[in-house]
Amino acid sequence: MSFTVAIVGRPNVGKSTFFNRLLEQRKAIVDDISGVTRDRQYGVAEWIGKSFNVIDTGGFVPQSEDIFEREIRKQVIIAVEEANAIIFMVDAATGITDLDQAMADVLRRSNKPVFLAVNKVDNHDRLLEATEFYGLGFDAIFFLSSMSGSGTGEVLDAVAALITDEQSNDTIEKDELPKFAIIGQPNVGKSSLLNALVGTERTIVSDIAGTTRDTIHTHYNLFNKEFILIDTAGIRRKAKVHEDLEFYSVIRAIKAMDEADICLMLLDAEKGINAQDLNIFSMAAKKGKGIVLLVNKWDLVSKETNTARDYEKNLKERIAPFTDVPILFISAKDKTRIHKAIEVCLDVYENKKRRITTSQLNDVMLKAIESFHPPVVRGNPIKIKYVTQLPTAVPSFAFFCNFPDDVKQPYKNYLENQMRAQFNFTGVPIRLFFRKK
Repeated sequence: MSFTVAIVGRPNVGKSTFFNRLLEQRKAIVDDISGVTRDRQYGVAEWIGKSFNVIDTGGFVPQSEDIFEREIRKQVIIAVEEANAIIFMVDAATGITDLDQAMADVLRRSNKPVFLAVNKVDNHDRLLEATEFYGLGFDAIFFLSSMSGSGTGEVLDAVAALITDEQSNDTIEKDELPKFAIIGQPNVGKSSLLNALVGTERTIVSDIAGTTRDTIHTHYNLFNKEFILIDTAGIRRKAKVHEDLEFYSVIRAIKAMDEADICLMLLDAEKGINAQDLNIFSMAAKKGKGIVLLVNKWDLVSKETNTARDYEKNLKERIAPFTDVPILFISAKDKTRIHKAIEVCLDVYENKKRRITTSQLNDVMLKAIESFHPPVVRGNPIKIKYVTQLPTAVPSFAFFCNFPDDVKQPYKNYLENQMRAQFNFTGVPIRLFFRKK
């Protein structure tokens, strides 16, 4: 089992800044407003040769009626249960508060190693004031500044001392699993789908658009299937993005797309596919990602005999020319066909990794070219002599011919269709290049 460390504490003590420093990247959104982080965020950190998982959590507020603060509280408790060790963060600038005391009570009951990290100690006076935190009763206490990074090494040394080599290696292996990103517009049910698949309340779900802000990574390991699921914030049109926070959320969602192998694109069954959905779809295709279309909230649509068939036909017309994409009708709320979606995703992942031998390619494709020759250009017949697959992440093929620049789009489409008919590339964009022989 890999080793996991959770960073907990009340709102606005600098947990996400510390989390980003451990990961050496800006993964969690950081802002001066309290309550920016809502869901548990996961990442992998490395220190003195030891790798471990880190969980960033939202600010803990024990008694609150605010819908998000109530949900964040649940997320923090889950993180504490999941972790092997806990970094409890407090703020030297404000001293001990009631919220810190409440968090300390929760941690004392957990029987796990707790490292008390007193943040924002960036000068000598603060260091003197910070000694009051010994009053919380934890043995391992560290003074640091997550903004400048001073003092963070000592905490990490203490954490690394608990990690075995076996736990460290297990963490690295997990980092190389297939990654599936759940993408789409706000409020189509991305977080509900993630929770339904994992079977726990992994992310906060509400009817308020924009509930998810960060990209949330979840390790899925059920029914002999193992991969990383990434929930993202909803991607809206630029004109609709008003606050800075949402701007960062959208950038994170697009970055998550870059990181993923396959994109599970969610559509709202009642609203159908609109211009923004098509933008998101073409962005994923341009980035060379495998795509699976999931029509969510299918339980709310009134159905007749051919409703699904007609709906699918209409979808394919809208997303043309790339129509070789699996389309599934699901309901995240009722958990209808969600596991089928995972199986389809894994198939598409296999398609994306497919390598075809040069001899097999030439046998099939040269016959297809023989039965339908490229058009003659300026009295010159185009001759394609040889085809080979290129060693790229997106399935790409090079066709060697005498006039590469004269092969027109309709003929390229014909070749791509022949490719798809002969070899299974469902759900994966393929790229054709024409080169001088």
